[in-house]
Amino acid sequence: MSTPMASNTPGSDLTLELTRLGLNAPELGSAMQPVLDSLIAHTAAVGSGYFQWRDQTLAYHARAASGEMPQGARMAALLAHGLPRQLPLIGALQHAPGVLFFPDTRLDPSTAGFSELGVQSLIAAPIRGRDGHLVGTVLAHTFAQHDWTPDECTLVSNVTGLLCLLAARLDAEERERAAQEDALRALGLCLEARDAETSGHTDRVTSLATWIAATLGLHGPELRALRWGAYLHDIGKVTIPDAILGHPGPLTAPMWARMQEHVQAGMNLAQQLPFLPGAALDVIAHHHERWDGTGYPAGLSGEDIPLPARIFAVCDVYDALMHVRPYKPAWPLNETLVEIRAGSGTHFDPQVVDAFLDTLANETAQA
Repeated sequence: MSTPMASNTPGSDLTLELTRLGLNAPELGSAMQPVLDSLIAHTAAVGSGYFQWRDQTLAYHARAASGEMPQGARMAALLAHGLPRQLPLIGALQHAPGVLFFPDTRLDPSTAGFSELGVQSLIAAPIRGRDGHLVGTVLAHTFAQHDWTPDECTLVSNVTGLLCLLAARLDAEERERAAQEDALRALGLCLEARDAETSGHTDRVTSLATWIAATLGLHGPELRALRWGAYLHDIGKVTIPDAILGHPGPLTAPMWARMQEHVQAGMNLAQQLPFLPGAALDVIAHHHERWDGTGYPAGLSGEDIPLPARIFAVCDVYDALMHVRPYKPAWPLNETLVEIRAGSGTHFDPQVVDAFLDTLANETAQA
């Protein structure tokens, strides 16, 4: 095992290109594919993979791969369950000052088990976050014994350094996003404090909307934007008098007109937060629109209503029906579902209603 250094910088064009790609990557996994492809193209490695830490399983799981991978039951188990912290190679990477190069996996205890996979030579690059913890590893291998050349070692070391910088940046950004999300949720909960009968509404509708959105294929930043919009969906109600919010019966026409103003008021407040994504603003602005165009404030219809708002509209009405409000008692579940189904194609997007009912059925079955 060795970690050689070289005075020249081979593959500088490649390094610059990977730097450009990395700077634009929204998360570490998406930055890895061009890196893995490049390792295959510019070294003797025939296969490469990126394994990222997952708190839920306490293991490093495959996020991207390129080239020829080992086959067989042992490899299938590694892909299914990840690389455990107890693996000798992971232990070596935890303390490694740089990339580890193994010309022959049979000769080093750190690579115990790899020769059984058919891997004869191995590169193991530690990817560290801002505080130095091992967030992942890039592995590249050959199926025949190979002495890694100085140029290969320098190239991999340079690329790994870039990936560590990227990991540190993304780690810092994720911490910032988490702090922003906590603050937005707190803002949403502040509104609930005005009315005990809406307690828990924000968290319930946010969770349900996220599940439905995932069923419909939204992911990553799209789900985050939906959550952020859900937290703030009724923030404009801080401008509505308590006498209207807590009115015990149907609102008068002037009261209803005043209540509808909460949407624009919410947009005015939300636009003071420059980090809010557009989809979050869509939820605030359009969750009272209706599929048939009879909603407010813009009278949008069909797919002109942004999808996050269409998703949230179903969840908002469902939760309002299921819980006590000043103007109504809580509805039973069966009556609520009848109402939601009846609104499909008029109030709600039919596709979203189907996803909502499927999500609710799955949740009930697992309860």
